[in-house]
Amino acid sequence: MSQLPTYDAPLEPLPGTASFPLPPQPTEPPPVERLLTPRDEDRRVRVLGVDITDVSMPRAVEMLHQLIDLEEESPRLGYFVNAHTLNLSARVPGYRDVLRRATIVFGDGTGVRWAARMKGVRLRANLCGTDLLPALLDTTPGRRFFMLGADEATIQRAAANAEMQFPNWTLLGYHHGYVKSESETARVIELINAIRPDLLLVGMGNPIQEQWLDANRHRLNARLCMAVGGLFDFWAGTVSRAPRWIRGLGYEWVWRLMMQPRQKAQRYLIGNPLFLARAVRDARGQ
Repeated sequence: MSQLPTYDAPLEPLPGTASFPLPPQPTEPPPVERLLTPRDEDRRVRVLGVDITDVSMPRAVEMLHQLIDLEEESPRLGYFVNAHTLNLSARVPGYRDVLRRATIVFGDGTGVRWAARMKGVRLRANLCGTDLLPALLDTTPGRRFFMLGADEATIQRAAANAEMQFPNWTLLGYHHGYVKSESETARVIELINAIRPDLLLVGMGNPIQEQWLDANRHRLNARLCMAVGGLFDFWAGTVSRAPRWIRGLGYEWVWRLMMQPRQKAQRYLIGNPLFLARAVRDARGQ
């Protein structure tokens, strides 16, 4: 069986989208302010051309619930960007536009916080998916979700653990992330549309997951779709998170590097300095 694309996998054509190219779309997103009633403290900061919503964790959870409750024809898309994601947006053709077409984007990680500080903004919270999604699923009983991504064994374990960990929500189903043809894509979308989840979690790694959601957003019958990266690996227990005190210091990336040195060395040891150089140029308006 071929391997599921990971964060550091070589870039390949997007699976399942070649036969239905999208019509031209605007590069600017539909601002979340047009969909929700903003608060005075809500704000956004643009980092490397991508607008990041800067709010507290409780406010982020509230905003996601409000996006689910909206009566819109197409689903709302939510992404998380970190230094690696924004590095990819600088070199993968069209990927920055994909990120900018999202309904809402949250900042994840120390690199994004540093880049925001260079623009005079101290981000209120580190809104990574591994923290925000559990906070969302712990609230408002009666909602329903679906999980798409990872390999078959991982998604099964992740789904079983999620069902036990988040009893407030109903897990409608799950599917592995080996969606490599248009026929497979159509079958998965048909499955999702038949059950109409409030929340669709897609974990295929960057940039595949965001590209997949962007290409298929008008075919999906789900209220809110979130690209969640390696979240299912954490839920399945195949990858361990850093201790809370390390995360609090902003050094979870060091832990990931120690746990997966071969997979993460290029991403962190080369990617992080490259991102900081780009962030400096961005802050200077270059």
